[in-house]
Amino acid sequence: MTKSYRVAILGATGAVGTELLELLESRKFPLADLKLLASPRSAGRTMRFGGEDLPVEAVGDRSFDSVDLVLASAGGSTSKAFAPKAVAAGAVVIDNSSAFRLDPQVPLVVPEVNPQAAAAHRGIIANPNCTTILMTVAVWPLHQVRGVQRLIAATYQSASGAGARAMEEVKNQAQAILQGETPETEIFPYPLAFNLFPHNSPLNQLGYCEEEMKMVNETRKIFGAPQLRITATCVRVPVLRAHSEAINLEFEQPLSVDEAREILSQAPGVRVVEDWEANYFPMPIEATGRDEVLVGRIRQDISHPCGLELWLCGDQIRKGAALNAVQVAELLIAKNLLQPATVAVSG
Repeated sequence: MTKSYRVAILGATGAVGTELLELLESRKFPLADLKLLASPRSAGRTMRFGGEDLPVEAVGDRSFDSVDLVLASAGGSTSKAFAPKAVAAGAVVIDNSSAFRLDPQVPLVVPEVNPQAAAAHRGIIANPNCTTILMTVAVWPLHQVRGVQRLIAATYQSASGAGARAMEEVKNQAQAILQGETPETEIFPYPLAFNLFPHNSPLNQLGYCEEEMKMVNETRKIFGAPQLRITATCVRVPVLRAHSEAINLEFEQPLSVDEAREILSQAPGVRVVEDWEANYFPMPIEATGRDEVLVGRIRQDISHPCGLELWLCGDQIRKGAALNAVQVAELLIAKNLLQPATVAVSG
């Protein structure tokens, strides 16, 4: 007996939506029907899936009739407008925007970290921020063994975090600079090609940007540790795809480098990448297109006996967004928390 599900992708034509489409196909997600939804300006386009060209429809109030699951990769305002309508129509929404992440009624789920939280959903499950997902996948296994007391993160975030148009902008800027021309900016406030700058999301009264506070607040919620001491500095770097993070961890008790490496080598969703003789560690160019978070350069913090340093890279569009959402959907199916559209007898 097989179960299949009627799925809609909201924001299908964006970078994350495109990745969702590829993942549903490559992971053989049990589909009864697939609907592609986007803004009116994208309506009429077609996207390739399973050897067919599927039409893109403009999202509307009735778009979620006869839909079991919505994978949303549109902006926060779009999710706020349409996620409740989808739930009212009977669908479960896995939302990649920031709209519902800190809502106490909405689970914030990374399947490798807190899969049990998904069962408490009331129709909406939130996907965390990309930097938070990548970090928690690597830190959670260590936290379970010793207990992290303080976490300091510095991120090196690629253009992909701002979408497909941002990636294209960096390419155009690089070409302009190499030709001796002045680079143009539209998505970012400053040229990113051959440059870097602190993350350009809005600042709060303490001088922390929105991206940094997402890492702080979301990690606390995912870990179930509202008092966890955590701070972050987020930086945009001239990399097309895949984010990198330098993480400093202070534990309750010392955790040796060898033990940490052994824990991470067995952790789900993690791949340890280290060659100390070659000075070879995770790089965004090698994390691109991979499902795993690459972790390496695990070393003792020489300033604190209970401290460890590590370096990680992960594909922001894949594990940092689309893959996490599909994994949450697969988790719901495995736990019988998603009602199928059809039940058919195979063979």
